[in-house]
Amino acid sequence: MNILVETSARHVHVTEADLETLFGKGYQLTVKKELSQPGQYASNERVTVVGPKKELANVSILGPCRSATQVELSMTDARSIGIVAPVRESGDVAGSAGCKLVGPAGEVEIGEGVIIAKRHIHMTPADAAAAGVADKDIVKVVTGGNGRKLVFDDVVIRVSEKFATAMHIDTDESNAAGRGFCRVPLFSCIRLENIV
Repeated sequence: MNILVETSARHVHVTEADLETLFGKGYQLTVKKELSQPGQYASNERVTVVGPKKELANVSILGPCRSATQVELSMTDARSIGIVAPVRESGDVAGSAGCKLVGPAGEVEIGEGVIIAKRHIHMTPADAAAAGVADKDIVKVVTGGNGRKLVFDDVVIRVSEKFATAMHIDTDESNAAGRGFCRVPLFSCIRLENIV
């Protein structure tokens, strides 16, 4: 099965309340670019993520707003600003690291919510059935070439009618495959292997 693989660069998800604190009362996110997952978008709004050692400026907020504020960084990003962030699935933030977010109108301290996103494949139910996988299965993915063939292990399958089929990796993983800090589709195909 051929599946699109995309690099998910550092980004932030915010609650409506935190958005208003960061940008002002009644503020709404504005769409810069639609993403591959239906209804998801990169906004024009940016914040600074502050850790104990330093900060990352100009970090994109993805919309729409969520029920919990979450920061997704690569391991390199997290270490560079002094945060020990766990590898987790999106939304699994209990007991994770905290940080400060700074916007043009205010600041938000989050006690938890900073994670390194576990590599994953969003799949439609039809594509999952065709691939012989189910939600929460763990697979290995073979990708790359030209001296940079790579096997990604511990890739979680996420199945929903709300998804479009695509694999997401972070910038560290993209670099390991020799693809640089691309924010567009990277590889033409991958192969699912060795379902655990």
